[in-house]
Amino acid sequence: MNTPIKESWLHKVNPALKLLILAILFVFAVTIHQLNVMIPFTLTVSILFFLCTGQPYRNLFLILIPFFLVFFSTSLSMILFGKGDTTLFKWGIIHVTEESLYRGVHLGFRALVFALMGITFVLTTKPVKLFYSLMQQLKLQPKYAYSFMAAIRLIPIMFEEFKTIRDAQKVRGLHSEKGVWSKLKRIKALPIPLLSQSIRRAFRIAVAMEAKRFNSLQERTFYYQVGFSTYDLLFISYIVSSIGLSYWLASEFPLFPVTDVRY
Repeated sequence: MNTPIKESWLHKVNPALKLLILAILFVFAVTIHQLNVMIPFTLTVSILFFLCTGQPYRNLFLILIPFFLVFFSTSLSMILFGKGDTTLFKWGIIHVTEESLYRGVHLGFRALVFALMGITFVLTTKPVKLFYSLMQQLKLQPKYAYSFMAAIRLIPIMFEEFKTIRDAQKVRGLHSEKGVWSKLKRIKALPIPLLSQSIRRAFRIAVAMEAKRFNSLQERTFYYQVGFSTYDLLFISYIVSSIGLSYWLASEFPLFPVTDVRY
């Protein structure tokens, strides 16, 4: 997770509630078949992404670059090779119709809104607070929550071990050898020590969790207490308002004449 430059109200929303609402929004976005609704809904999600994540705009635009590529690739694949009755352009296997144009733009915005919601959740949610919230609000068993937290903490350790093994290979002169077989030899020498170290570390963590009785069903106390606040109501109000505003704009100020992009 990137440390935000400045925490906004979105960082203070209950993580479990935020996860649940965004999951519902994912399903809601799949059910939207009106381009006039999808565009304003994407704009409302973009406001959260740009104004409430606490990241510099430069970093946000860099994060969005691959998702813009997904937007254009998804749109073009449907626009150029989709089905439709009103032909706008045809050349060889490329057949652009009015229906495929609307459908392609709609799918591109759908992919973009998925990316915006996911990145917003990642940038405004701390993993530790998320798992504590899952345990306290959604009654997730501690043995699963703490196992996930331990796995997240092990990822940078594995990268450090990978770097150590690569440095050891350089000292032994393996990287001085040229050719395909030497590269395959270096790659082959990496998985076994990484796997063995991971098994040892996982076994020690499992023994420690067993000793601390993480597998029992007894009530546990928590170092962090995660609850609800007025920011949760603000988040719910914003989401409900954005959905209502999207449908109102689609009915009062439609940008396109099509009401359903499905063919």
